[in-house]
Amino acid sequence: MKLDEYTSNDATGLAALVARGEVTPRELAATAAAAIAAVNGDLNAVVETYADRIEGLDESTLGLGPFRGVPFLIKDVYGHEAGRTIEFGSRLCKGMRVTEDTGYVKLVRAAGLNLIGRTAAPEYSMAGTTETALYGNTSTPWRKGFSAGGSSGGSAAAVVAGIVPVAHGTDIAGSIRMPASFCGGVGLKPSRGRISFAPSRDENGYGLGQDFVQTKSLRDTAAMLDCLAVPQPGDPFNIPRPATSWAEAAREPLKPLRVAFSTAALMGVDVDPEVAAAVRRTADWLAAQGHWVEEFTPAFDGESTMRSMMDLWFFGFDLRLQGYSARSGHAIGPDTLEPVIQQVLAYSKRITTAKFLDAMAALNTARRQLATVFNAHDLWLTPTTPKVSEAWGRYNLGRADVGMDDFAQQLLAPVCQYTLPHNVMGTPALSLPLFMHSQGLPIGVQLIAPPAQEHLLLQLGTLLEAAMPWAGRRPPLHAAR
Repeated sequence: MKLDEYTSNDATGLAALVARGEVTPRELAATAAAAIAAVNGDLNAVVETYADRIEGLDESTLGLGPFRGVPFLIKDVYGHEAGRTIEFGSRLCKGMRVTEDTGYVKLVRAAGLNLIGRTAAPEYSMAGTTETALYGNTSTPWRKGFSAGGSSGGSAAAVVAGIVPVAHGTDIAGSIRMPASFCGGVGLKPSRGRISFAPSRDENGYGLGQDFVQTKSLRDTAAMLDCLAVPQPGDPFNIPRPATSWAEAAREPLKPLRVAFSTAALMGVDVDPEVAAAVRRTADWLAAQGHWVEEFTPAFDGESTMRSMMDLWFFGFDLRLQGYSARSGHAIGPDTLEPVIQQVLAYSKRITTAKFLDAMAALNTARRQLATVFNAHDLWLTPTTPKVSEAWGRYNLGRADVGMDDFAQQLLAPVCQYTLPHNVMGTPALSLPLFMHSQGLPIGVQLIAPPAQEHLLLQLGTLLEAAMPWAGRRPPLHAAR
């Protein structure tokens, strides 16, 4: 199979070719390897490939699901299969091995996907960019030396650059949606509890995080939700789902919606005028389709909420690193941790139980403030990120000039101002690459629905994909170039 044909297809398209016998899973794996060889030198999105899933692939081991034989990459964080290397983007964890399959990876295999390798992520997924001391920096496919976003930047870059059509992503403050915005892909953060964290966790980050995927089409997003949103034994709770499949729900007619849109600064970060204009153009399009649209921003103290989030994220982080050190055999210190992570480690040791409980209470207040947007609206429309991708060095964890007093405002708020609120609420949120900036970089527009209403996002996203298509865009750093 030629790279141009391979990269022109999404995962659904490649799976159809396999089903019709026009290409084999082994041929797809070899083509994905050729795509990595063609572009990863400039992109630096893939940090490891699995020979037993490429040239050594035994096709009989693949699952029989709807994506049989389609190449897939997994992010360098929780979600792996037993025996593989997992390093969390950190020198402290270099060479560490996964001890058991996660429920997520079992469902990936059942879907028929061929897991061929591992993508880059920032150290412990704590940055809005994918730049590390361990593996170097990952570029957006649109400009070498500019951020792919974080923390799922390696996965998003690999998808948009044509290496694979779908890849693993995780999102605790926007880590699926921010890379989708910076790279020009599709990024859905599902509702809280939608994707199981079995078997070793109840929830991720006290319910703030979700696993899912990076894609380049809405039909892949919907079909992957059908594959991965499968409750597992012992899950703490299950949430409602459509009577039909999500793939079918995405094609259903969309009822008239009440839409709130906002470009107001939620954490004190000014919005690029072209990004704000993209949101307004989307709002105008919705109004022209017969939806009721108004500008509305709920009350929200974003900067205070971010500080509370830090007390949740980092509570017990010192114990986590001690466990990794014991597993990897590497000592905790400046040779194994990046400067900002060293600051986080020291901070985690000062978080008292009282401070942790105060943070939980503060997030409850913030969640209820934010959710007022859905008192009179079915959907909320915002930018995904306040700005488009910026040059490496702005948001990385190697900065020695950033301390805990300005960590949030320097490194997080400028990228997660519009994404973090939906981790707080547990609401589904979807980033779509609807527009391009005059700088030649993608602009992500974000749609947010009430909890368990992913079908609204898929329905509207499908209409927007048809009205403002992005499939024909090919970035400079692309496998077929």
